[in-house]
Amino acid sequence: MSHSEFLSDGLAERFAVQQRAARSDPNPDRALRERRLVALDRLLRDNAGAIAEAVSRDFGYRSPGETRLLELFPSYEAIRHARRHLRRWMRPQRRAVSLWFQPGRAEVRYQPLGVVGIMVPWNYPIFLAVAPLAAALAAGNRALVKMSEMSPNTAALFATLVAGSFASDELSVVEGDASVAQAFSQLPFDHLLFTGSTAVGHHVMRAAADKLTPVTLELGGKSPAIIGPGLAAGKAFARAVERIVIGKCMNAGQTCIAPDYLLLPAGDEQAFIDCARAFVARAYPQLASNSDYSTIIDQRHYARLCAYVDAARASGARVVELAPGASADPATRRLPPLALLGVGDTQAVMQEEIFGPLLPIRSYRHLDEAISFVNKRPRALALYYFDSNAERIDRVLNETVSGGVTINDTILHIAQDDLPFGGVGASGMGRYHGFEGFETFSAKKGVFRQSRLSGIGLFNPPYGRVFKLLTRIIMR
Repeated sequence: MSHSEFLSDGLAERFAVQQRAARSDPNPDRALRERRLVALDRLLRDNAGAIAEAVSRDFGYRSPGETRLLELFPSYEAIRHARRHLRRWMRPQRRAVSLWFQPGRAEVRYQPLGVVGIMVPWNYPIFLAVAPLAAALAAGNRALVKMSEMSPNTAALFATLVAGSFASDELSVVEGDASVAQAFSQLPFDHLLFTGSTAVGHHVMRAAADKLTPVTLELGGKSPAIIGPGLAAGKAFARAVERIVIGKCMNAGQTCIAPDYLLLPAGDEQAFIDCARAFVARAYPQLASNSDYSTIIDQRHYARLCAYVDAARASGARVVELAPGASADPATRRLPPLALLGVGDTQAVMQEEIFGPLLPIRSYRHLDEAISFVNKRPRALALYYFDSNAERIDRVLNETVSGGVTINDTILHIAQDDLPFGGVGASGMGRYHGFEGFETFSAKKGVFRQSRLSGIGLFNPPYGRVFKLLTRIIMR
């Protein structure tokens, strides 16, 4: 037996264990679902320090503060939200019944799908495992979680912690390389959620199609930030710059919804650079040794980002240091934030998701130009708009399409547990978080309850005079 066949057989058995358990207990009660959510929450809280340390080792260095703020806190909140609303989510929903079928009753019941597969990326390995897990467990499912091979320390720790808190037929964590991920995506899950790149998303969807497995794809793309016209000068502009820069610097820009490029009113370029430099100096003093600034995940991604900068500079673009004096360090993979002005549309940095602390800046003269620029490109996972004018805000919301939006800030829509999260087109399909996650991982069963007082028998054959009279009435 080949190594890949051995891996496939092992995965298949782990899946089969969960599938048998799901078939034997197809609709766990609320108490059991609550117990599983509590166990997941306790697992994270009791091991927060070890988790932050493991994530940091995988990155080379990542700020423990960022892991607590960007991974653990939203994970706790996702679980808390699911527990708080679980009773209501599980309750059958009454639906309207047509006049002609009165006094019957209709309802929708949410039932577990069975076994859910969750494929987790490396950039936020805990949150992007736990957020879908909270929804899947709340919906009463079993789950297999495939962690990224690029975060082996976190994967190993999470696998150990999960094994100590859950039975293998409830929740199990899978480690391994791309061949394991490929075999994982081919399992006949009742639902498969993948978070990662658009390129890999194509492969996952093709593999799932062979088993008719429904998928939720949380991908990436180029999420724009737009500073509205008339915001230049003053505190509102400075705050907009701060929020864009912090969105770009958190996790060194390795965030699927980080602002990927900026559309800025013409003439405000220098004001943006001045404000950005002032903020970076305050937030990350002595950036080269600052313990709050994270490093790039590996040498391949570091080289890719440096190549973007070199190509932009060679094309005549202006490369601006936002932390003057801080140099890129290939030994530690610490890459200071840079603004790129005058980058052409054909440059790779304007075609590919950046996933790093580089911010291309494009100028526009009228808001129409900014909206048109966004709409000519694939649908973004996120969009950020900064303005105090309600009419312009509504216009941007109405005339652009993206997975989610934050107004006058960045990133924060992902942390709202009562908002659906997901992409559109190339940035993904399907939604989760909160009730939308519960719904994604549930079978929506429509139920009609017939009444003893029903007159449906009047429509039985033979189709005589009464039938013809009644059909004339209902078809008016």
